[in-house]
Amino acid sequence: MTPEDLLARLGAPLSLRRRVGYLVLTFAALTGSGLIGLLWATEPGLPPRTKVAFAVLMAIGLGWAAFGGWALTRRTPLFARDRVIAGWLGVGAWLAFTVGAFIITTLRHKVEPSLLAVVVTLGVVAVVHLRVARRARAALLRRRTELTGR
Repeated sequence: MTPEDLLARLGAPLSLRRRVGYLVLTFAALTGSGLIGLLWATEPGLPPRTKVAFAVLMAIGLGWAAFGGWALTRRTPLFARDRVIAGWLGVGAWLAFTVGAFIITTLRHKVEPSLLAVVVTLGVVAVVHLRVARRARAALLRRRTELTGR
């Protein structure tokens, strides 16, 4: 592969496969947030902790929907920026889940080892995905700089 071919591939916008993936992500996130909102609206007398949990879940879903919409509207090469943003969204969602789960659990019960195992596993997965995304972006940007000299 010549440097010109590689530059053309690096400078290409999102592929059709990625666009369809982001479209599915956007619709799934909007559907999930909408269904949670409908459940919240049609269930009177929910306890405050349930209302807070629903609000957090809706915020996470809307965040993913906004990210999918953002990625779909980009016409320029992303150089794995979308992966880094998705990684940060994953870490943020994990933090929101962790804080909420521990607040709800410690107010009502003792912290179970199974909850702790799930939280730690989700955290490790989120952080690993973020790290991989940041390294991929750095490698792509380094490669672009090597090829273009800028």
